[in-house]
Amino acid sequence: MSVLVYTESENGKFKKNAFEAASYAHEVAKQIGATVTAVSFNAENNDELGLYGVSKVLNITNEALKTFNAKAFAKVISQAAEKENASVIIVSSSTNSKYLAPLLSGSLKAGYVSNVVAAPESTNPFTVKRTAFSNKGFAYTQIETDTKIIGVSNNAFGISENKLDATIESFNPSINDADFSAKSIEIDRAAGKVTIADADIVVSGGRGLKGPENWGMIEELAEVLGAATACSKPVSDMDWRPHSEHVGQTGKPVASNLYIAIGISGAIQHLAGISASKVKVVINIDPEAPFFKAADYGVVGDAFEVVPKLIEKLKEFKAQNT
Repeated sequence: MSVLVYTESENGKFKKNAFEAASYAHEVAKQIGATVTAVSFNAENNDELGLYGVSKVLNITNEALKTFNAKAFAKVISQAAEKENASVIIVSSSTNSKYLAPLLSGSLKAGYVSNVVAAPESTNPFTVKRTAFSNKGFAYTQIETDTKIIGVSNNAFGISENKLDATIESFNPSINDADFSAKSIEIDRAAGKVTIADADIVVSGGRGLKGPENWGMIEELAEVLGAATACSKPVSDMDWRPHSEHVGQTGKPVASNLYIAIGISGAIQHLAGISASKVKVVINIDPEAPFFKAADYGVVGDAFEVVPKLIEKLKEFKAQNT
């Protein structure tokens, strides 16, 4: 018996959520007395996964699977689960995994719980804690099926090292043209150095920046902090920034350790999409902006005065501590 984990990668490199999912899988395996097997699609350095408690890696090298396809990936993971006699399957809460998991659930007749934020409360009955009501509350959910699928919320459980020597095994699943009946015809990738999904820190701008020509200070602050850049919905709607940077309930959800909102008033849809972030900082000239009620720290001031000073102080701090 094993715990199976789907480890996401891009261009041969594992994403941060792969290591978090593996760390979570190790904790589940410890609770139920099992080992962890990872499914890896066209990734390099598969032995990296051993750092996070993976005992075995099923390594798939297949050109047809270089681009994510929910139907095909679900079929492959289903075959891996049957091969390994997996009772629990761990995925992340990325967009790809949320497409894939329901298909996998149907194939394996497995109960699926998304947005899980902690290790199982109990394994008999199998009970997990997940966010509910747009991250305003928690639900404790029992999974009663023989096979269970858990979607781990990003940046919730964290990454922990549990070093093992992982065995790498080639895996050649059975797939055919029918598994690719739906295909991606275009992929719009964010151009930033750090993606929103993998970022520990996100710097986000809104209409308070007055125009796309003023985005330089957002990018400079993000560069100093090693952060991803993001924006509110009105900004992406006006084509100031690409839609790949739109965060909120109707955009990408953010669960970063630090979220800095600059010139964003704090519409309820935006707040719902970033509420899973651990620390929220708002900089806004309007003291009545709704964001201040949700923020951990707030600065009432003109962003065009506050942000350059913040960048200057951060650069001084880094210079003195490197």
